[in-house]
Amino acid sequence: MTIKFGLIGGGVMGEALLSRLIVRGIYQASEVIVSEPQPSRQSFLKQQYEVAVTADNYLVFTQAQEAVMLAVKPQAFSAIAQELADIITTEHSPLVISILAGVSLSQLEAAFPQLPVIRAMPNTPATVGAGMTALCSGAYTNAKHQQTAQQIFSAVGEFVEVSENLMDAVTGLSGSGPAYVALMVEAMADGGVAAGLPRAVANQLALQTVLGTATLLHESKMHPAELKDRVTSPGGTTIAAIAQLERAGFRSALIEAVKAAAQRSQELGKG
Repeated sequence: MTIKFGLIGGGVMGEALLSRLIVRGIYQASEVIVSEPQPSRQSFLKQQYEVAVTADNYLVFTQAQEAVMLAVKPQAFSAIAQELADIITTEHSPLVISILAGVSLSQLEAAFPQLPVIRAMPNTPATVGAGMTALCSGAYTNAKHQQTAQQIFSAVGEFVEVSENLMDAVTGLSGSGPAYVALMVEAMADGGVAAGLPRAVANQLALQTVLGTATLLHESKMHPAELKDRVTSPGGTTIAAIAQLERAGFRSALIEAVKAAAQRSQELGKG
């Protein structure tokens, strides 16, 4: 069978995408080849997903007919680009999808001249199929390439298309955002313990409250402010809590956190 999809890098995010693509039937295992330098990791991926594995990035790039995903550490990008430089031809021009943080479209297009390139920024919930991915397209991509990328990332959650100048803001919000939510869940559980709850009960209450609220907002399409108003009764417990959060600068702190992460992303992108 023809190899359609190539994955360069079999780490956590690469494996998350691989597993969901196969489970969802977007690619058959026999249509996938993965390059991974660690022999133990190669054996695991081959056994777990029944895909072809290799240590040769060259082989992945030449065999994959539809798309090649770069899922390595950003520091490894220049070495891989040099390794693949002499095999790039317009006769064989798979879509190159990069999930490398901070590697710009211009860097990707310099490494893969005249090839269709899409830059993607998924976040860690993609590992459980609940991710949020931002996509931006290079100069040589067409609607078919965009559809391929959308299909791939819809397997691990939702996606949104943005212009590249917004990728740092995306990093600050959804890329780093899982850490803010985790911190909030931890703090809520600590509050429960401070109010007298056992730790296990407090953790369960905090986590399910955040999960349930996010699900409610997602499914009802309700504005967050509307939900807050519905929960907040006159002179009640919730408004007392919200007043305290406002005194502590809760919303302002989150806004500034997103801005700080976006700024840091911009700095890292400049090297």
